[in-house]
Amino acid sequence: MITLSSSALGGEVLLMIGIPGMSKIHHRLFSILFCLFYLIAFSGNCTILFIIKRTPSLHEPMHHFLSMLAVVDLVMTMCTLPTTLGIFWFDIRTIGFDACLTQMYFIHIISVLESSVLLAMAFDRFVAISRPLRYKAILTKVTIIKMGLAMLVRAVVSLLPIPFLLKRLSYCANNSLSHSFCVHPDVMKLACEDDITVNILYGLVVILSTAGIDFIFIVLSYVLIVRTVVNLGAKGKCWKTLNTCVSHICAVFVFFIPMIGLSMIHRFGKDVPPIVSTVVAYIYLIVPPALNPVIYSIKSKPIRKAIWRMLLWKRNTVRNRDTISLQGV
Repeated sequence: MITLSSSALGGEVLLMIGIPGMSKIHHRLFSILFCLFYLIAFSGNCTILFIIKRTPSLHEPMHHFLSMLAVVDLVMTMCTLPTTLGIFWFDIRTIGFDACLTQMYFIHIISVLESSVLLAMAFDRFVAISRPLRYKAILTKVTIIKMGLAMLVRAVVSLLPIPFLLKRLSYCANNSLSHSFCVHPDVMKLACEDDITVNILYGLVVILSTAGIDFIFIVLSYVLIVRTVVNLGAKGKCWKTLNTCVSHICAVFVFFIPMIGLSMIHRFGKDVPPIVSTVVAYIYLIVPPALNPVIYSIKSKPIRKAIWRMLLWKRNTVRNRDTISLQGV
């Protein structure tokens, strides 16, 4: 049974605080910051997808996985944007309970998918460095599609019980969420008298069996990569080979460090101020979609060259159009 505040339209609603204890001036400043992050996330990931699609030389396994990462980041941005900007721009702080569970489900699915894609990209780098002659034979388009479907099925199935486990709980007058979006630990703590041990254990099992295992295999992949690179002998060749992994390593750190920090805070940080948990949650869900395209645009030479070619082509197109117009005059 759910007993929460009722909206004017009827039904149960939850109250999203946003950032606790913040003045209106700081509230507006953060609203501009969030808007900037969302703008970078949308434009950056759309640019990455456009460039990979329009550049035949980028139709390789590594860039197919990068396209997956860009799609995942775009979906994550769309999941958190409505409620986050709703709070900071329009002061809309209520969300229906079912809508909250839906948002929570998709946020966690996308988080698991991002972890899976980062693991697939680590495997891609391992095959490219350790088996360069068989690289394209191992990671064919069919294989990549199968990997993508397997990642999606794993995320959907592993998280499917969570909304139903939350539905069975009773919720009382306390309906305040500590973020501007719905996440499982936050909603779970609103239960008034029910035992939430099952929810805690299942959430722990899911995160360990998905992101936990992914992180272990990513580390293992890089151990094998380093061993392969060391066996190459020449220092210049070693650094050149490892340089192809820098973008991916940065993306792994940007995703996993905030995720591990947030998990630790939710499970062991009872005395941690609420604002710390809130800020880490924003970093975990909003920062990676904005930083990933920036990282790959700066550190990936093929992507950087493709962006420059696109910009030069646009500039030449405009110049030629102006020349034709002047000649016509």
